[in-house]
Amino acid sequence: EAEAIHPGYGFLSENPDFAEAVEEAGLSFIGPSAKVIRSMGSKDNAKKIMEKAKVPVLPGYYGTDQSLQCLVKSSNNIGYPVLLKAVLGGGGKGMRVVKNEDDLSDAVEAVKREGESYFGDSQFLVEKYLTKPRHVEVQIFGDSHGNIVHLFERDCSLQRRHQKVIEEAPAPNLSENLRQTIGEVAVAAGKAIKYENAGTIEFLLDVNDKFYFMEMNTRLQVEHPVTEMITGQDLVEWQLLVAAGKPLPMTQEELFINGHAIEARLYAEDPSAEFRPAPGKVQHLSFPITSEHIRVDTGIDAGMTVSSFYDSMIAKLIVWGENREAACQRMSTALRALHVVGPIVNRQFLMFLINKHDFRIGNVHTELIDNLDAGNFTDQHLPEQGDLICASVWIIK
Repeated sequence: EAEAIHPGYGFLSENPDFAEAVEEAGLSFIGPSAKVIRSMGSKDNAKKIMEKAKVPVLPGYYGTDQSLQCLVKSSNNIGYPVLLKAVLGGGGKGMRVVKNEDDLSDAVEAVKREGESYFGDSQFLVEKYLTKPRHVEVQIFGDSHGNIVHLFERDCSLQRRHQKVIEEAPAPNLSENLRQTIGEVAVAAGKAIKYENAGTIEFLLDVNDKFYFMEMNTRLQVEHPVTEMITGQDLVEWQLLVAAGKPLPMTQEELFINGHAIEARLYAEDPSAEFRPAPGKVQHLSFPITSEHIRVDTGIDAGMTVSSFYDSMIAKLIVWGENREAACQRMSTALRALHVVGPIVNRQFLMFLINKHDFRIGNVHTELIDNLDAGNFTDQHLPEQGDLICASVWIIK
């Protein structure tokens, strides 16, 4: 008989109504309370809470007056460019960058539509949009005994359509002082809401190494394996222990960083067509040989179809190295050993990013991919007719 439910790391994991339903059914929800999910799931409310806790927050407008007149005035006060974000948004949905007042009206309507469609709420906020920031997030963990720790940070700056493509831990080119400060601020944010279980405090880091709270994800995240690899900890095991009422298995002083880890997300998408999803049947799929330093997370096998109705991610490829350069080399080798026949995938594009000079020296920011000509990085793995004939002859023999 089931005692608890783990909601995974999709939208369901941040649905407070689902968390309440689990608890009302007499089961344990493996995650924070519905109250915390609800308070941090609303981005405007989350920013107000963080401001009260003295956590740095980007200048913005979080009010209930959503009239165009009010938004024009607020955006002009904040200064363009600004970012419109659905208050219950996530996964890159319900977001638009607005560079001038002329574009504001259309962006408002688009964000309202996506907010209502994906999250059932058309409300949104406006915040200052930083040019070429880094996206640095801190993994935190709390228990029911008042203990909260951080398990260091991840850099998730390589994104397209506000969705992550490559993540790594620890973040490159961060001073030890900044690493310690951002970790302490993340723990303070967790304490401000008496947080329990796994969560992520997400920051934007500007060119002057000033960081600002962006949002909190009240769940385990897709990129959690890179944190597991550099800390040697099983975060899902931690979740189960905390949900069972146990204290955190380690103190902050016992946690340390070992080496470097990188995760690449393999998507069925076409980089040459603005990363448009490319659904289709997977005819063949082979991954690199896994080991303690190479991990593959996937739910797709050969013969299955990547649907157009769900996320187009096929797999996550995660590697560890003694240092960042070793991790980059291992990822490059692992991607070369990855083969997909069927839908268009972004493997070649991932290989380009991993070997790009700017990435190798840690010069990353959220606009790096937007500034590339992605047209040269498409993998079209549909078998040629001649190859099919040769393969058929070989099988018959």
